Amino acid sequence: MKQAPVPLARDRVLQLIQRMRSSRVAVVGDIMLDRYLIGDTDRLSPEAPVPVVTVAQRHAALGGAANVAANVAALGARCLLVGVVGDDGDGAAIRQELAVARLEDRFVLTIAGRPTTSKTRIVARGQQIVRIDDEVDSLLEGQDLTRLVAAARDALADADALLLEDYNKGALSPALIVAVMEVAKRRGIPIVVDPKYRQFFQYQGATVFKPNRRELESALGAAVDLQNGNALPEVLARLKVDNLLVTLGAEGMVLVTKDGNLTQIPSIARQIFDVSGAGDTVTAWLGSALAAGASIREAAQLANYAAGVEVGKAGVATVSPEEVLAVHEERFDQIGKLRRGGLI
Repeated sequence: MKQAPVPLARDRVLQLIQRMRSSRVAVVGDIMLDRYLIGDTDRLSPEAPVPVVTVAQRHAALGGAANVAANVAALGARCLLVGVVGDDGDGAAIRQELAVARLEDRFVLTIAGRPTTSKTRIVARGQQIVRIDDEVDSLLEGQDLTRLVAAARDALADADALLLEDYNKGALSPALIVAVMEVAKRRGIPIVVDPKYRQFFQYQGATVFKPNRRELESALGAAVDLQNGNALPEVLARLKVDNLLVTLGAEGMVLVTKDGNLTQIPSIARQIFDVSGAGDTVTAWLGSALAAGASIREAAQLANYAAGVEVGKAGVATVSPEEVLAVHEERFDQIGKLRRGGLI
């Protein structure tokens, strides 16, 4: 049965945000560095029919699991990031960016001979011209995998939630997935999975499985009819997870709970400027809210508020609790906002 979500009361939003700030969230997955070269172009190269971009700005940002971690830290929770980087300049840059974001790097391992995964975007006149990926995406194995499993187990020792962030870059091998999920299940903490195709069916027993529509259809090998009330519960049963949250971009999200009910959560974005990183924001807020004791529907709504803020920002960005509260007040509590401001 499809349902519409009941808006959260402002007091409940405040309560959950306060609890989230005292939670501890472990994020395990593929760590990446996002580089941006921004400039202008007014001519083609004489060497090939490609634009010449004169770079005026350059900056780096945390990507992949590290961006999820940055979002967890931005909402005030303590984040334990687990993953690998290379023994190279990009690996050093990631550690520097983690320090700026006040994130620990003691569970981030350096792997010699394996480059740090990076994406370099060249942007001119507001348009991305090309993206350059530097990566080795083979699954970790041997001693490197053993070290990462040990680090993940240490990080989970006192965590309130486990977030698994898979970008198909090799960190989340089946052995690591099994090991960390065993620990999380034994400790009774929620498990949130942001999957990619390669290990898509490896997360049986996860609390929330969060693909986007394209990822879901690619893994299933067929289109999913979201208007068919039976389609998504059947997918939920096939995946063997407790809850399925399918993100739909501008259309919002669909939540399928283990009781078979569907909840359509419409997007609240006023203006979509850039969808980069929105999925990471959803994962961070969803997992942190569950760590704070939110129900799955409450957590999904908070994550939806945060996504609505993130897509209104340029590039990959984090979202603060104050921004989420402001969105909630504007959308669902305008009279209360005026009253608190002394205007009525």
